[in-house]
Amino acid sequence: MDLLNTLVDKGLRRELPTREEALAVLATSDDELLDVVAAAGKVRRQWFGRRVKLNYLVNLKSGLCPEDCSYCSQRLGSKAEILKYTWLKPEEASQAAAAGVAGGAKRVCLVASGRGPTDRDVDRVGKTIAAIKEQNEGVEVCACLGLLSDGQAERLREAGADAYNHNLNTSEATYGQITKTHTYADRVDTVQKAHAAGLSACSGLIAGMGESDEDLVDVVYSLRELDPDSVPVNFLIPFEGTPLAKEWNLTPQRALRILAMVRFVCPDVEVRLAGGREVHLRTMQPLALHLVNSIFLGDYLTSEGQAGQADLDMIADAGFEVEGAGTSTLPAHRADVAEAATAGGCGSHGGGASLCGSAGSGDAAGEAGCGSACGGCSGHAETAPVPAQADAGEVRSGLVAVRRRGAGTDLAPNA
Repeated sequence: MDLLNTLVDKGLRRELPTREEALAVLATSDDELLDVVAAAGKVRRQWFGRRVKLNYLVNLKSGLCPEDCSYCSQRLGSKAEILKYTWLKPEEASQAAAAGVAGGAKRVCLVASGRGPTDRDVDRVGKTIAAIKEQNEGVEVCACLGLLSDGQAERLREAGADAYNHNLNTSEATYGQITKTHTYADRVDTVQKAHAAGLSACSGLIAGMGESDEDLVDVVYSLRELDPDSVPVNFLIPFEGTPLAKEWNLTPQRALRILAMVRFVCPDVEVRLAGGREVHLRTMQPLALHLVNSIFLGDYLTSEGQAGQADLDMIADAGFEVEGAGTSTLPAHRADVAEAATAGGCGSHGGGASLCGSAGSGDAAGEAGCGSACGGCSGHAETAPVPAQADAGEVRSGLVAVRRRGAGTDLAPNA
């Protein structure tokens, strides 16, 4: 297939595909799906080998968010019966994080619901970061606290944060249909603040909210221009009690095509398979490992994920290996730039499109608060069987297991 040969060649050169080529990936047929996966897999292996980075979410503060993000179970007015609790103490968060690290996670993502942190919140999270790093040598910590004010990214970096997550979620053209209490520009500004402070920026999207192919391509091209180190790709789980509870638009084949398109547009970036993989990919999850190089281990923010051991078994059975703590996730050309940015404090990867594919994007604690972590608010799924394609316009209760263990409870976490 000429299209796929062209995309592989561009991916190996870190060259940006045309919009028409990206759209063509989304338009391929199910008969062509394995060819698409194989082609994108060549690009993934060029830059990341067969390594899979494991990340672990800790929900520091759950529910009661003042923002109105339609996809989020923690949103203002949400009737989803999720856990609601205020800030975990640093030692509680450290204990939760230790479970993920013991399971193989090399990054811990600290998420808190809300529009954005107060200065007091930043101090609180700083103490939590210190507690986690004291107990877990070498672990990466990504904060996901919502919209940042001036100076807060710098303070998080000084406190020991390695990365900051804030997702764009959808295209600028459709953002106002999803959220009214803040703007797309607000989100872009926060990602830029993280970059400028020398933090590794993580920003991604949520697919399945009723967007068009053009919207998906638009947001991925915007992410490439922002040049995050990692791009989490979430698939909406329509939480009962949220405005998008009836949005069931994805099949496993569609989800794989979306992941392939992201890999072609951001070839040398950490692409993370995030919220919704268990519900929408189901038994086809192992195929996604040929496209992404990073996943979340265990549970998510407000819903339960696949058992942690099942994740590890899936990686091994598919012929991949868990990325070790001493291994750099990013290819050398990106890792060198990131190290120089951290040393110099500018955080910039040299600007937009020049890197995300000429270098690229991701962590995904998701984004806290206004669009809580890594899709977590978009709902993360249990492994219950679902039909190949659910009927649109129908609330499908029972497909999402609300998290009742781990952070904020007395029960052991899933890791």
